[in-house]
Amino acid sequence: MNTTQAFNEIKGLIMDTVRKADSGHTGGALSSLDFAGLLFRDILTYDPDDPQWLNRDRFVLSAGHESALLYSLLYLVGYMELDDLLNFRQLGSRTPGHPEVDQATGVEATTGPLGQGVAMAVGMAVAEEMLRARLGADAVNHATYCLCSDGDLQEPVALGASALAGHWRLGRLIMFYDSNQVQISGLTSRVDSTAIDRVFDGFGWQVLDVDGHDHSAIKEAVASGKANDTQPTLIIGHTIMAHGTATMEGSPDTHGAPLPPDEIAATKTKLGLDPDKTFHLSPETLSTFRQRHDGLRRQVADWKSQLKEQRQDSDFDSLWSSFFDQLDLGGVTWPEFEAGTSMATRKAFGKVLEAVAQGVPSLVGGSADLEPSNNTAGFAKAYGDFSHDNRVGRSLAYGVREFPMGAINNGIALHGGLLPFDATFLVFSDYERPSLRLRAMQKLPALAVYTHDSIFVGEDGPTHQPVEHIMALRTIPNMLVFRPAEAVETAACMELILQQTTRPSALLLTRQGIPVLPEHLHQIARIGVTRGGYILQDTPATAQVTVFATGSEVALALSVSELLNDLAVRVISIPCWELFFEQPEEYQQTVMADDGSLRVSLEAGTTLGWERFTGPRGLNFGINRFGASGPAKEVGAELGLTDRQVAGCIREALG
Repeated sequence: MNTTQAFNEIKGLIMDTVRKADSGHTGGALSSLDFAGLLFRDILTYDPDDPQWLNRDRFVLSAGHESALLYSLLYLVGYMELDDLLNFRQLGSRTPGHPEVDQATGVEATTGPLGQGVAMAVGMAVAEEMLRARLGADAVNHATYCLCSDGDLQEPVALGASALAGHWRLGRLIMFYDSNQVQISGLTSRVDSTAIDRVFDGFGWQVLDVDGHDHSAIKEAVASGKANDTQPTLIIGHTIMAHGTATMEGSPDTHGAPLPPDEIAATKTKLGLDPDKTFHLSPETLSTFRQRHDGLRRQVADWKSQLKEQRQDSDFDSLWSSFFDQLDLGGVTWPEFEAGTSMATRKAFGKVLEAVAQGVPSLVGGSADLEPSNNTAGFAKAYGDFSHDNRVGRSLAYGVREFPMGAINNGIALHGGLLPFDATFLVFSDYERPSLRLRAMQKLPALAVYTHDSIFVGEDGPTHQPVEHIMALRTIPNMLVFRPAEAVETAACMELILQQTTRPSALLLTRQGIPVLPEHLHQIARIGVTRGGYILQDTPATAQVTVFATGSEVALALSVSELLNDLAVRVISIPCWELFFEQPEEYQQTVMADDGSLRVSLEAGTTLGWERFTGPRGLNFGINRFGASGPAKEVGAELGLTDRQVAGCIREALG
């Protein structure tokens, strides 16, 4: 069968898939087919029997609205079934509206929010370079491909990530830009006149211009990209929206909708297909896309044999295990913290990070230009920056790029083998938030570290003082938000975070010093953290006041209890809401005893949500306005967060 006929049949399959669902995107899938189809038919290295084979080439569809294209190609290579296409966009199917990462089907990343797929592809390319430098090209040696659209490159996250890809000279990253000049609201010329070729040339990419429907030109461009070890490659494919349709080529109406039935029939006739047949693929087309399978299987078998031989060497085997086998924290020498001393939890984190990094070679990450503030500078100094001439560097210097940082780390986690962390100020979690959402959705065990976690930042003022951010992070499903009370809790939180396999974590840390707990409470705190909340200070008598607190406000709660020494005060530390509410009901009731005491919450952030602990008649101390610029203690007093102010309000409430 000739190539034209095979690709025309795939166009028919795409049109039928979207039409049957009565929902989806047809035009872009047709304009991108020539590149993506050639990639799956002739170029990608993969295991026909195992979509998760480690050394496979990665393919990220950043233009996630073109999912019908990806699913059709995954069917052609054998990872999906025809029933999957018949159930496109239906509840519970393996073919959701936008791609969702799936180990069984070969979908590498959850995409759709435009731009993030580009950044995740950059992260995958970073992971490949890091692992190849550590383990050798015999073990890790693959390319990362990305397909992006006009909309992707209008999102700043894609440009920020691409700037880093050029800076890091990720030569094994090849991106095809489907430049069909159409988006959902009309022609791209309405909103954009960017010279993308000049932008990416300035980023340090190899930029190639091709006719996006010329198969020879596409394959030649990909070969040029693979041959360039020192630059990522952008292939600008000049394409036609809804390429091949009877009367709707170039129409924005094809972007986000199925084609009308009469247009599909006319298009099939134009393409030499039977207009009365739906979901038809000839055996010859299937055979064309699977003709490389025997050769690919031999390639996979050779790799596995080579790896088995390499793992006979105990040093290599130990190194390999540190990346790909179950995490072992036995080699970590955890720092000790002296009771009664004052230490910011960000500083405690820095000590823990450096200790963990020694025992966990897979830990990599960096900060958005805030290394001294985030206390990641020691890690960076010890392990060096990842760069074009230092591929074994474990520190990622992201610059002022919070959103790209988060999305790139998602790509690193998706690749496998590495545990990524990123760091910035808590107030800038808003900049990173869309990547945190996709991180949680994809069940990626990546860590976001946020320092300067409250109004006690002080003189930097309300622009840098988070108020709503703590609670906003807690609203993200499948994400653990840790706010440790002091140094011992910080270490315990980090130990727990490293053991996560399907949930991301956020670690919220103070700028200001916090008293380290007395020695007799250290073990209680370590165990309590694993349960998300625990009784830090109990009272032999029936409690009159129960104070729930997190972070720096745990110390405030203890100070308040001293001022209320004539009352029976119980203090509860809640370092992680999510874990606490996952505990057995019996344990929760033990901590939140219904003893008739006045329930009080203390947190230097919005009080919304604390009613879960205090009930409708409790007292919720926090901040429901923006902060103020001034010394931290004065700002705290201005906003009612001193021990005397809180104690006075409690006494007043008790009458």
